[in-house]
Parts: sequence; structure tokens; C-alpha cells
Amino acid sequence: MLSQIRTALHTVQDPEIRRSIDDLGMIDDVSVGDDGVVTVKVLLTVAGCPLHATIRQDVTKVLSAVRGVTGVEVEMGVMNDEQRAAMRESLQAGRTENVIPFSQPGNLTRVVAVASGKGGVGKSSVTVNLALALAQRGLTVGLLDADIYGHSIPGLLGIDEARPTVVDEMILPVPVSGISVISMGMLKQSRDQVIAWRGPILDRAVTQLLSDVFWGDLDYLLIDLPPGTGDVALAIGQKIPNSDVLVVTTPQSNVSEISERAGTMAEMLHQHVLGVVENMSHLEVECPHCHERHTVELFGSGGGQATADALSERCNRQINLLVQIPIDPRISAGGETGEPIVLSDENSPTTKAIQTLAAIVTAHRKGLKGTSLNLTVN
Repeated sequence: MLSQIRTALHTVQDPEIRRSIDDLGMIDDVSVGDDGVVTVKVLLTVAGCPLHATIRQDVTKVLSAVRGVTGVEVEMGVMNDEQRAAMRESLQAGRTENVIPFSQPGNLTRVVAVASGKGGVGKSSVTVNLALALAQRGLTVGLLDADIYGHSIPGLLGIDEARPTVVDEMILPVPVSGISVISMGMLKQSRDQVIAWRGPILDRAVTQLLSDVFWGDLDYLLIDLPPGTGDVALAIGQKIPNSDVLVVTTPQSNVSEISERAGTMAEMLHQHVLGVVENMSHLEVECPHCHERHTVELFGSGGGQATADALSERCNRQINLLVQIPIDPRISAGGETGEPIVLSDENSPTTKAIQTLAAIVTAHRKGLKGTSLNLTVN
């Protein structure tokens, strides 16, 4: 029976690291009594691990399904310094500190930075809902809130008080709704702490968020950039020059003119602009008299297409308006309650537009084409 128990335990993953607790060295001891009761001692990475209850529940569930097991007792311990160091070394696979994995040859994670020319266009809401829509398609998704000054991702996901686990200076992103999230807001000593950093410190902060965080094997890493073309956007472009960029704008012509700059800078940094997203495109309402649905253009029209046309001319290639996301008051309400609309209403026109965007983004997956495999012919 012990072999079946070990096999079952191997299927349990640490919810933060997304690796088998067996592979991570977290199973300290397993024993089976004559009465069929299994006792397992699990070593947590740090004392007070926020997801210890999830690990206990998952271990109990898989072992209870093993034939012959009549009961499960899970004891919790904590790794010592030597065990944590061994786990970190195993996870990093020999990678040195301050190395950004997403910029390394052969890395298959597709990095998508979401940019805007100015604030107030709903860029962060688009990023959060797109990340969740990608996860719903069965993809492994990480979300980096790179808006150092105006970090809003934790609030949009309802995890304002969440803090990442730190294992020997290795930061583990916070798992929520099927995605892994990290934000500078999670690393501050208090929510009301003001960050007032200049260029060099911002650059180091971006490097830390990309290199010191253990993201694991991601299909996609979405980066919510701060609005404009400042230091953080510049740092991301320089550190991950092969990344993709989505430009978020609104129907207003004056906003579209500013949005062009974000896309233009991305191309200058050898990033690839995937296309333009027109957010708050229109409001869909039902007439109380005829009961038919009508489209109301609250903020005018044409801004998204104008941005796409301007970027096509500047970049000397076709850049398309990918989707027009309608206004929905529940997006604003969800931002207050931490309930993104992709999760709260899968049938809303806004959710369907975001799901269409996710389908477009995944249409061309990153592959090994053009990457050296370091093979030799004997």
C-alpha cells in the first residue's frame, strides 16, 4: 500500500510553486498503521505558510481515495535552512541571481505587456480579465503588476491584503483564480506606504520582480505597464526585447493620439505590437419601449481604428484593431469588490469581447523557430 500512497502524494502540488510536494522535498515521513490510518508529515517552506490548509486538504483528499486507507492524519512541520536552500537550488536549476528567465534563449513563455498612452483607459481591468480568460483556456498564466506607483491589480482581484511567501530571498507569486500574481503593492510594508523612486531604483525593482520571483513554467506572463512611456515601460522593453505589446485606448480621438506613443516606443525597443484594444467602446442598452438592444457611443467613435492606422504607418506593417470592449458598470463594481467580470458573468458582451481577445492572443503561440538548439552533428 505504501507505494500507492507515495504515488498519490506525488500528484499533490504546492499551490504557490505548482510543483509536486514530493519533488520539492516537502514530504518528511509517511507511515501506515495496522488499522489503515496513514500519517504524513509535510514540511512547509516557511512558518505560517498562508496555504497550509490547502495542502492539508489536498493530501487528505488524494490519500483517502487510496484503497485500504481508513483515515488520514497530516502533520505540519517547517523546512530547515538546509532544506530550503536545496529546494531553491533545485527550482532555479543552476540559474544565477538577477537572471531574467524570459529573456533567455529557448524560453517558451510568451510575455505580453499591456500598455496605454495615458491613465484612465481601463488598462489594468483589461489585463486582469485577459489573464483570467487565458487561464480559462487551460493555460498557465502569470500576472505582473509593473505599475510601481499606481498598482491596482491586487484590488481588482480582491487580494489587497495578500503577501507573497519568501523563501531565502526567492519570492513566490500569490495564486488566485488560477493565475499567479505579483505586485509591488504586495511587497510594501503597509498599503498606505508611498513609493517615490527615481529611474535607477525603478530599474532595479523591475529586475527584481522579473528575476527574484519564481514564476515556474508559464505559458503566458502578462505585464500591466504603467501608463505612458516612462522608466518602467522602457526597462521592460530593454530587459525583454522579444515581448509582445497590446495597446489599450478608448474611442476618443485625443486619447488615440497619445496611445500611438506607447506602441511606437515598443517597436523602437524591438518589442512586437500585437494590436490595439479599444476599451469602453460603447454601451449596450435595452430600450424600455421596443425592448431591442441599442448601442450608445458615450465617448465618440473611431479612436481604436485611428490608433491602429497610425501605428501601421509608423511601424511600416499592418497593425489591427483587435477588439472593441463595451462598457459595463459591473467592471467598475467588480473593481471595488475584487470580482472581475470574466468570472462573474461569462455571458456578458464585455466578457465575450475579452474571450475573443484571448483567442486572438493565443492564435500564434511562441515556438522554437529561429532558436538555436545547440545541436552538433557527429
